[in-house]
Amino acid sequence: MPDQTHEPTNPKPTHVPKNAFLDECVRVQLANILPLKISRPAVKESIKYQQILASIQDVGLVEPPAVTPVPGRNGHYFLLDGHLRIEALKDLGEMDVDCLVATDDDTYSYNKRTNKLSAVQSNKMIVRAMERGVSADRLGKALGLSPQTIKQKFRLLNGICAEAIMLLGDTDCPANVFNLLRQMKPLRQIEAAELMIGNKNFSALLAKALLAATPSDQLAVPRKSLPDQQISAESIARLERELAALQMQIKTVEEDYGPDVLHLTVIKGYLTELLANAAVVRWLAKHQPEYLKEFQSIAELTELPWGSDELETVLPDPAAEHTK
Repeated sequence: MPDQTHEPTNPKPTHVPKNAFLDECVRVQLANILPLKISRPAVKESIKYQQILASIQDVGLVEPPAVTPVPGRNGHYFLLDGHLRIEALKDLGEMDVDCLVATDDDTYSYNKRTNKLSAVQSNKMIVRAMERGVSADRLGKALGLSPQTIKQKFRLLNGICAEAIMLLGDTDCPANVFNLLRQMKPLRQIEAAELMIGNKNFSALLAKALLAATPSDQLAVPRKSLPDQQISAESIARLERELAALQMQIKTVEEDYGPDVLHLTVIKGYLTELLANAAVVRWLAKHQPEYLKEFQSIAELTELPWGSDELETVLPDPAAEHTK
C-alpha cells in the first residue's frame, strides 16, 4: 500500500476585529470639543451632575469622554459620550482633557450601547470600595452623597437571597424595592422578582402590592393577627370593583398595544437608520438639536412606555393630516 502524504493545508486567515477606539487617549482642548446634543440649563441642578462634579473634584476624572474627529478640522472633535463630565470640567476651570478617540464614523451607536448602573451594581461597587479601605465619608464626598446614604447603599442587599439578586442584578429595579423584598422569605423573594421581571414592572408600588399579598408564613417576620380584625363585606366589594375595573383597562391596552407597537417599530427602525448616518447627526446637531434629542429618545426605546393617547401625540393621525 503506497504511503499517503498529506499536503499541509493553509490555515484560514483569522479576521482581526478593528479597534473601535485608539489605543491611547488624546489630550484635547475643551474649546475644541463640539457636543452632539444641547444640555438643558436645569441639568446642572440635578443630583447626577452634582455627583459627577463632586467626584471629579475629589478623585479626578475616572472615565474619559469619548469623541470622534471632525472631518476637515484638525484638532476638533465631536463629543459622543460624557456631556456632563465636559460641563463639570468647564465649571471647574479646566482647559483640556484626555479623551477616547473613536475610529469609526458612527456618532450614534456608542450612546445606544451605554447602560445605566443598576442598584445592585452600585451596591457591589460601594462594597468593593469600602472593603478596600475607602471610608464612607470619602465615598460620599466623591459621589455627592451623605455618609448615611453610602452606608444604606452598602447594606442594600442584606437579607436578600442570592437568586433574587441575580434575577434583578441587570434591571432598573430601584433601591427601595429591596427594602420591601427583605421583609419576605427567600422563596417569596424569588417569586416576587420573577413576577416583576415577567410584568416588566420594577416599581415600588408593585413590590408593595406583592408584599401585601404575601401570606404571613412567607414573611421574614409573620404578621400579628388581631382577634377583632375582620374585613368588612363593603371592603371586599370595593376591592372586587377595583379589580374588575383594572381588568377592563388591561383588556383595552391589549387591544391597542399591537397597532401601537407596529407604528412605533416602523418609526424606530427608520430613525435608527437615519441616526446611523454621521452626516445626518452632525447636521441635526448644528441646525435642529431639539429634533436630534427627540429622535435619539425614540430610536433608543426598547418597549412601549406610554398609553395609546400619548402615542397619538407622537404618531400623527393620517386622516387628520389629510384634512389639513
